[in-house]
Amino acid sequence: MIKVSETAKRKIVNLMSEDGFNASDHFVRVGVKSGGCSGLSYELNFDQTQLEEDKLFEDNDIKIVINKSSFLYLIGTTLEYSGGLNGKGFVFNNPNAQRTCGCGESFSL
Repeated sequence: MIKVSETAKRKIVNLMSEDGFNASDHFVRVGVKSGGCSGLSYELNFDQTQLEEDKLFEDNDIKIVINKSSFLYLIGTTLEYSGGLNGKGFVFNNPNAQRTCGCGESFSL
């Protein structure tokens, strides 16, 4: 399960609308891929198609799909949005990550 903070929800709804998606009908696709300075990096996209290997979650009125290979890496993660002076963007607060890079975009287990 992935949690979505209130600030992340507002930003997701806004960005989805700008990109022609509807938060009540479409998904946020979250995944993990090899790469980044810590070994694994996060992916976040908008999508309207749920694939057979996807797990579907909903939190804070946001639908999230995660493919099965990424699911174990993301259990218990909270998706936040930071708009502070140190940069803007989505932040993954992942309790499974043993090490993260300075930018927060990659991690290792």
